[in-house]
Amino acid sequence: MIHDLYALRYARRDARRAEHFIGGDPHDAPMPMDYFIWAAVGGGKAWIIDTGFTAEVAARRKREYLRCPVDSLRLLGIDPDAVEDVIISHMHYDHVGSFHKFRQARFHLQEEEIRYATGRYMCHHRLRHSFEVEDVAGIIRMTFADRVVFHDGDQELAPGIKLHACGGHSMGLQCVTVATARGPVVLASDVTHFYENLESRRPFTTAFHVGDMLEGFDQLKRLAPTPQHIIPGHDPLVMQRYPAVPGLEGIAVRLDAEPGA
Repeated sequence: MIHDLYALRYARRDARRAEHFIGGDPHDAPMPMDYFIWAAVGGGKAWIIDTGFTAEVAARRKREYLRCPVDSLRLLGIDPDAVEDVIISHMHYDHVGSFHKFRQARFHLQEEEIRYATGRYMCHHRLRHSFEVEDVAGIIRMTFADRVVFHDGDQELAPGIKLHACGGHSMGLQCVTVATARGPVVLASDVTHFYENLESRRPFTTAFHVGDMLEGFDQLKRLAPTPQHIIPGHDPLVMQRYPAVPGLEGIAVRLDAEPGA
């Protein structure tokens, strides 16, 4: 099934190049970061990929909060209350934090990720700093409410929607391929934060397993017909390369359309 595919930007932060590459970077230059959620729409159904964070978390972590990501889905004609399925790429605060705003959705998660977020590695501050304890507890509550579907590795959820376990940045990280009019588009999420992480093969600084992160770069290339079919998780260039949804300039772009030059 062919889907329309959108990226919706909901927050941003100023940062430096050295913050985004293990080992730093010789150029002390700005390299801002955008925060996105994604929506795949086809056959009268919307699949949401990730849920973003809340205004409260944005204030505490000093992120510039542009809009509520879940409420902003209405700008794309998507009613969050009617969404049935949400894919969580991983449980870092910026990808799972507003899950509670979906009233009826099931959440699709790699089982390895909940094991990571509740297990012994969370004894280490360096690994747990990207998680919010209330998000983790909330997903456990959703599990007890029969609203979490755990996956063990790759899975086709529906025609044109596939999960791919990657690891590296987080133990249970997964990316998503979506069938679109221009071919399969790979929503990398944090398999690669920026185009440059992938292109230069320099991993991002938050990593559970650096080797798995490097192999994740190779997996993205295998999944995508061309490099232009890979969408990084946090790169502001996404908003520049893809056409804006009419009337939503600076807010949402069409990933099922060909990128510009």
